[in-house]
Amino acid sequence: MAFRRLKVAHIITRLELGGAQQNTLYCCANHDPKKYEVILITGPGGYLDDEALRNAGRYKTIFLPELKHPIRPWWDLLALLKITSVLRTEQVKLVHTHSSKAGILGRLAARRAGVAKVIHTVHGWGFYPGQFFVTSWVYKTLERWAAGFTHNLITVSSANQVEGLAAGIGRQEQYRVIHSGIEAEALRLSLAAAAKARKKLGRDDRPRVLVLSNLKKQKSPLDVVATAVKLVEKIPLVLFVWAGDGPQRQKVEKAIAKNKLEKNFMFLGWREDVAELLAACDVLFLPSLHEGLPRVVLQAMAAEKPVVATSVNGTPEAVRDGMTGFLREPHDAEGMAEGLFKVLVDRDLARKMGLAGRRALKGTFLIKEMLRQIEKLYGENSINP
Repeated sequence: MAFRRLKVAHIITRLELGGAQQNTLYCCANHDPKKYEVILITGPGGYLDDEALRNAGRYKTIFLPELKHPIRPWWDLLALLKITSVLRTEQVKLVHTHSSKAGILGRLAARRAGVAKVIHTVHGWGFYPGQFFVTSWVYKTLERWAAGFTHNLITVSSANQVEGLAAGIGRQEQYRVIHSGIEAEALRLSLAAAAKARKKLGRDDRPRVLVLSNLKKQKSPLDVVATAVKLVEKIPLVLFVWAGDGPQRQKVEKAIAKNKLEKNFMFLGWREDVAELLAACDVLFLPSLHEGLPRVVLQAMAAEKPVVATSVNGTPEAVRDGMTGFLREPHDAEGMAEGLFKVLVDRDLARKMGLAGRRALKGTFLIKEMLRQIEKLYGENSINP
């Protein structure tokens, strides 16, 4: 009798360039082909759409135009009906959802389609401190409701699990903490390759701060400018290298011009050559307001670079304040500038922190371990393929 593979559907709102999307694509491409037949359901228009299509031999990608980021009741209803139809037609046995929007619609569709097992990964909750209270209430209410027909809730950090339980979402036994992972070896370049990457970005030897994030409110891009104002007072030639783009780009550029910092910023747009960018810079800076477990922090640690970031959600589970970098409260521009100053002027400290960061990655933050734990969870409570 031939062994039948378990049909798994990963559902995510859109394949933007981000940690949640990259880790989802990694899972789709690297699930054990002897055990799993994989389908990816997503909305079109993401930066990583082409990557999904290039992996057509490993999994099937279904783009649904009805699945959109903004809340649009009519489109959301259509997306729910389409996802339900796909799950029934494909006879999916396990649904694994990612992100808030796809997490709600995908889990409801799985329930309507009679899917045997439903798992949701929380890559950071849709609610957060400082959010408009009505919006926060809506997100929490929807998550509590969806948890009622979810078998397991994966959080990428212990902090996210604590937050979910405090908000009344699910039960303790539903949760599993599975840290986001990276391919650490790919982030560490040879000395020659690192020197080449630094020259490619610019031949001068100015101190360089890498900002590797989109320009959305969550990442607090205006705090990058506020921090730059403070740091330039101490290191006039410092250069902030910004890889990413987003809706707050114009506001950021206006703030830079207002403070006459044009010579202190370099905008690169969306980039995927993370190893080269990290090699070309001296420190990673991430002033987010909320996170799950930021992938860029792990990437910087793998590249032996110190990290200056905000102490939000899962970030402190990776970055150890004073050991692998510096953590400050959100909006603390002066404190973040001081952290950047310390690692930029003290190369021995920066090197020590970088080495400590790489050692801290072993085991739990590696992407193969992440996938192993996910597949172990899939195997709990056997499902008939």
